[in-house]
Amino acid sequence: MKAAVYYETGPPEVLRYEDVPDPQVYDAGVVIEVEAVSIEGGDTLNRAGGDMPAVPHIVGYQSAGTIREVGAGVTDRHVGQRVVATNLWGSLAELEAAPAMLTWPVPDGADINAVACVPVAFGTADDCLFEFGRLQAGETVLIQAGAGGVGIAAIQLAKRAGATVIATASSEERLARLKDLGLDHGVDYSRDDWVDRVREITGGRGVELVVDSVGGRILQGSVQCLAYRGRCITVGSAGRDPQPFDAGALSMGNQSLTGVFLGAEITTPRAQAMIGRLIDDVAAGRLHVEIDRTYPLAEAAAAHAYLESRQAVGRVLLIP
Repeated sequence: MKAAVYYETGPPEVLRYEDVPDPQVYDAGVVIEVEAVSIEGGDTLNRAGGDMPAVPHIVGYQSAGTIREVGAGVTDRHVGQRVVATNLWGSLAELEAAPAMLTWPVPDGADINAVACVPVAFGTADDCLFEFGRLQAGETVLIQAGAGGVGIAAIQLAKRAGATVIATASSEERLARLKDLGLDHGVDYSRDDWVDRVREITGGRGVELVVDSVGGRILQGSVQCLAYRGRCITVGSAGRDPQPFDAGALSMGNQSLTGVFLGAEITTPRAQAMIGRLIDDVAAGRLHVEIDRTYPLAEAAAAHAYLESRQAVGRVLLIP
């Protein structure tokens, strides 16, 4: 099969398009003919400096396609079934071996490209807002990096739950594209006064909840945007501007900071059912996946470079 591989970590240019052996099915797994790959932020971070279980390494942990083989221990999946899959690695290829328990059926008539983008981004957004963020109708939420995959999902989910939604992005042009998704107020966080702008929007009170997928100096600003007893969720990191966080900043406002990682929950019945519902919502048009660009798998390096340029609004896909 063909795959996008690399022999050492580094910039997008380390990715090569080569022939590699087909993956073998294992007892608890399935082999999928990949039809669409959603490039996740973790993919680019892993390529830039993450672990390499094998050389060459196939990065990528979210895809959708049709099951080609089923392991001997799998009873709830079948050959010819279309599924969305998550995995530790291996999606940037024509074929992928994945654990059957980390696949979800694709509803009939669903757009395979759209549902390929759901589990990580929408599942993470849902957990940040509700399971750990405890968002309630009538509250105000600040969503950092609103033009990213998690951000676009969180905007829609928060608005559907009856919250007032503030989101940040790196330009007014990117913010304008979020209005139709439920954004109430947009803030350009490339400006030095973005924290003041958030507090101005809330009449000086601050927000009840922040979902921050950026980290670094932005996380400090997120805490400054909190109302009394506000909650801040830190989820992943864009990998830019790392710096220590001063937890003492939370004390005076009786505020809280919670780290969220969907991967630690994704095998639980709760998270599995939640992701299944989100896939159904996207398939039925109740939630929208914004796809910025698609690239052929042979152009994986260009796709990674484009995602890292911070120009995209929504998802960047690879098509084998």
